[in-house]
Amino acid sequence: MVRVTRVQPGSIAEQLGIVPGTDLVSINERPLEDFLDWEFLSADDAFVVAARLPDGTEVEYEIEREPGEPMGVELAPPTVRRCANRCEFCFIEGLPKGLRKPLYVRDDDYRLSFAYGNFATLSNLKDRDIARILEYRLSPLYVSVHATPWEARKVLLNNPRVPNIVEQLTRLAEGGIQFHGQMVIVPGLNDGDVLEQSLTDLWNLGDAVLSVALVPVGVTQFSHLYNGKSMDRDRAAALLEVVHRWEARGLAERDDRWVFGSDELYLLAGVPLPDAAHYGEFAQIENGVGAVTALRARVREGLSELPRLDGRRIGVVTGVSMTPLMPDLLEQIARVTGATFELITAENSLFGPTTTTAGLLVGADITRVLAARTDLDFALIPAECINDDGLFLDDQSFVSVREALPMPVYPSYDFIDALVPEGDAAVLPAA
Repeated sequence: MVRVTRVQPGSIAEQLGIVPGTDLVSINERPLEDFLDWEFLSADDAFVVAARLPDGTEVEYEIEREPGEPMGVELAPPTVRRCANRCEFCFIEGLPKGLRKPLYVRDDDYRLSFAYGNFATLSNLKDRDIARILEYRLSPLYVSVHATPWEARKVLLNNPRVPNIVEQLTRLAEGGIQFHGQMVIVPGLNDGDVLEQSLTDLWNLGDAVLSVALVPVGVTQFSHLYNGKSMDRDRAAALLEVVHRWEARGLAERDDRWVFGSDELYLLAGVPLPDAAHYGEFAQIENGVGAVTALRARVREGLSELPRLDGRRIGVVTGVSMTPLMPDLLEQIARVTGATFELITAENSLFGPTTTTAGLLVGADITRVLAARTDLDFALIPAECINDDGLFLDDQSFVSVREALPMPVYPSYDFIDALVPEGDAAVLPAA
């Protein structure tokens, strides 16, 4: 069963008397296990719902509605399936102790893969799960492949019971399921011959594989499981050569680039990032594939929207890896606005110097680099480092950090979102 947490005013559910706390038990006598059952089984225009009200009363509702008319209920989130692997490069294994408990939850849930684009290894799938994926056509999925050779994958995932992913993906592909794959490359474990075999196996699945991203391994100072080699410039360049060779094959034989290197791979190798056309629909942008190129495009497209900000002095906080890429963007914005932008690089105090991503900066980092900057009219910080609850990874709230600083601070994804006339920053009094 699934539990209702909210009912939309004026909806079918409200008219029927469904209230928060109601358990939805079945549809047409088929038990409801989670939100997937509800979404797919309630898609018809007529069906019968068995429910249990908060006072224990059991009721049945015969539903008839106009095509596409929503029921108007929000459901409690499902219990997340936990990961049974202990990958050497797992981000959770690289967290320090003492952070809030939800950060240590290692999810490996095919439902979240379909619904939100979370990557899952599929290593905990049972036959009934595969049957469910096929029945509901949960496509595309986002799969952490890492390696297709079975023995190599067991080592990478630190799980001797991990199933054969080639067999899993073949079964899904034969059922019409497509997927995006990622491979976190650990030098000495899944590069070289293992990588070539993995790409060959994925290529042989044909149209089922929509894209494959190669991501260089990244570890923090707390990654106690990791004993692989470091990802240096030469190894990154060698991986990019593999990417380019398979891209060329994909374009020649399927008119599809198919394999992509993450932005970090290009940055490590010291190779210029491709233009926007290279990434198509940016299918794996959340995985760091094309994120910088998309940012550049958004800035270029948004320049005409920017107001004059003559005389303003604006600080822009970023991480180590983005620092070399920012001056050109800020120069473009400065020309249009008349403002002076100062790039401020923050090193990560929580995860250590090997963690250079701007999105993993914490509240203490922002405070450290801005606390004494009374010369700034305002500052922009990476919006990605704050979650939906307004918290940094070190549990400091954005509100408390902002209140402790001597200037207004605004989270920003692309500068344009904070500087256009509708943004708070653009309406500050002149300096």
